[in-house]
Amino acid sequence: MDASAVEFIGYIATHESSEIKPAAELRVDPAYVATVANAHEAAGFDRALVAFHSTAPDSLLVAAHALTATRRLHLMIAHRPGFAAPTVAARQFATLDQLSGGRVGVHVITGGNDAEQRQDGDFLTKEERYARTDEYLEVMKREWLSDAPFDHEGRFYRVAGACSSVRCVQRPHIPVYFGGASAAALAVAAKHADVYALWGETLAQVREITAELRAAAGTHGRSLRFSLSFRPILADTEEKAWARAHDIFERARALLAGRDTGPAENTGAHRLMAAVRQGERLDARLWTKMAALSGGRWNSTALVGTPEQVADALLQYHDLGVTTFLIRGFDPLEDALDYGRSLIPLTRAGIARRREAAGIAAQ
Repeated sequence: MDASAVEFIGYIATHESSEIKPAAELRVDPAYVATVANAHEAAGFDRALVAFHSTAPDSLLVAAHALTATRRLHLMIAHRPGFAAPTVAARQFATLDQLSGGRVGVHVITGGNDAEQRQDGDFLTKEERYARTDEYLEVMKREWLSDAPFDHEGRFYRVAGACSSVRCVQRPHIPVYFGGASAAALAVAAKHADVYALWGETLAQVREITAELRAAAGTHGRSLRFSLSFRPILADTEEKAWARAHDIFERARALLAGRDTGPAENTGAHRLMAAVRQGERLDARLWTKMAALSGGRWNSTALVGTPEQVADALLQYHDLGVTTFLIRGFDPLEDALDYGRSLIPLTRAGIARRREAAGIAAQ
């Protein structure tokens, strides 16, 4: 992907729910998965995330269903190292890439919550988990790329004569997205990630962390792309957009009442809460109140305004080198379609104008 271009990623859940929509009784709804996947394809998204959680439906199987339901949409499939052998996972992803005609990406999430990790039997420390992820990705990539059987003997994995007869359609292999904001996470991302993904932060925070990662990746002779995640809240006037934002907050506060929304333990959450402490509205469009409500536990910062105003905010991040935006709404299906009508084309047009002004040919 051209570093000055843009990629939009949406979100495919297995049932309709959000901070303002109670979870449906049917937690795996095949019709909903197909509907929301097709909505993203029709709206002009490049890719959609299929999430992972220790209590959630299997991300690879959900992704296979979404890929079958669509023709062009690519996926970003969340995957947690440590619960399958890296050689096995490599073949699973390569097989799905073949079956889909090259529409698969993997989003590596090591896991920052000790309690959740233990639900699947993982009692390693956070530092140990990232050391395992480092080795896991090394073996996974060798399984994708090696032309001859290979051996590996490390701290966490040992294989002899490993070899795969299935290759990724995408070359050299499927894209590796990577999440995690701790020092250990950044070190692994610098070595292995194609795209480093973080939650929606301030311009200053993004400027700082991207500079740090560029320098770290440079020591390995590598370069990275960067992804940001936001929850855009749009309306045809700025006043209506802020009114909608406050309505969303009140509905979410009622629905989340009684849940544990105290400060989360992972570094990404700490970074969001650092933004929360700076104020409710930052950089004109960044709204932190939902992040405060969630304790920074998930992608929860919003960009609020008209489609033109929010597109302009995205362009400011693009100017910092962010080329991927993961956007999802609090009304998941309706917002995805709305983004396709307004926000996505406006942002693409703005970037095209910048590229033209810089003399960069469209690809």
